[in-house]
Amino acid sequence: MVDEDLERVLQLNNDAVPAVNAHQAASLSALVTLAENAVVIEVDSVVAGFLLLLDGPGRPYDSMNYAWFSQRYERFFYVDRIVIGAAFRGQRLGRKLYEWAIETGSGTWPVLCAEVNIKPRNQVSLDFHDALDFKVVGEQDTEGGTKRVAMLCRELP
Repeated sequence: MVDEDLERVLQLNNDAVPAVNAHQAASLSALVTLAENAVVIEVDSVVAGFLLLLDGPGRPYDSMNYAWFSQRYERFFYVDRIVIGAAFRGQRLGRKLYEWAIETGSGTWPVLCAEVNIKPRNQVSLDFHDALDFKVVGEQDTEGGTKRVAMLCRELP
């Protein structure tokens, strides 16, 4: 991800709410800077999606979900968010980004972690993570109880 991608990434992010939380340009830019890896995937020179990964624990990141993993895992690679634009879904781009994350994290981090909404339910994402061998390792309420997430982990080789 380069600076020129940030406007499109912000649009993709905010179009994906409530699957991810909304951001302003400044907060998204700060999160990208904090990320261990910030990656876009392009189709015909158009940013079709993106992935933000953080290592943990130890990042100064004010996220309940990141904190949850930080309290339970000595070391982890964390999918903060992945978004594929609506026009590009069904092209296996999300799978390609996750395969890249698994390859990148292998040998460095013991697990790849993520969370998926179960309130409101994101069944597509739950099925996607299940197909990639993620296991539910816990649940927690967020955003004052308006959301509930399943905490997921996948062992890395």
